[in-house]
Amino acid sequence: MSEVKLTAEPRTEFGKGAARRLRRAHKIPAVLYGHGAAPVHVSLDGHATMLALKNSNALFTLDVSGKTQLALPKDVQRDPLRGIIEHVDLLIVRKGERVSVDIPVRVVGEPIGSAVVVGELSTITLEVEATRIPASVEVNIDGADVGRQVHASEIVLPDGATLVTDPSALVVNITAGQSDTEAPAEVAEVETPEAEEA
Repeated sequence: MSEVKLTAEPRTEFGKGAARRLRRAHKIPAVLYGHGAAPVHVSLDGHATMLALKNSNALFTLDVSGKTQLALPKDVQRDPLRGIIEHVDLLIVRKGERVSVDIPVRVVGEPIGSAVVVGELSTITLEVEATRIPASVEVNIDGADVGRQVHASEIVLPDGATLVTDPSALVVNITAGQSDTEAPAEVAEVETPEAEEA
């Protein structure tokens, strides 16, 4: 799990104009909420936050007016055209607290022959300790043959993690690939009627 230390500066100006001024100063508006506390509006360093959010499950250690607060990014709003981060919602968490997070599925290995690996789910949801969020879970399909299916219940989970995703959910499917000899035959079948019409 990636843990990132950031300084969160309290902000008192709101609205589109204030947000634009923050972004011009290379800062990102954010709100910190959770555990029944009133939302705290802050600004974060733009570059550091952008790097941190490359891992969607990064744990933030925020310095808020000299006090340390743990938080997880829950919603990241980006400009649809430019891709820049416009706003971040941060959920307050505590050490030892369990949270539900979406964990990327990483497929490793190669199937037999021309079999094709189809990823049905790119993430699965786990309940884990906030300070022990795994970067990914692994599905090994080395030597798998056509027809092999991997369901969520088969994935080896990190210690202490609980599966939230439906155990019967299909995660990876091994299907038959089109062989090189099949392609010309299909083309010939399509072309033959055209030749007869001529």
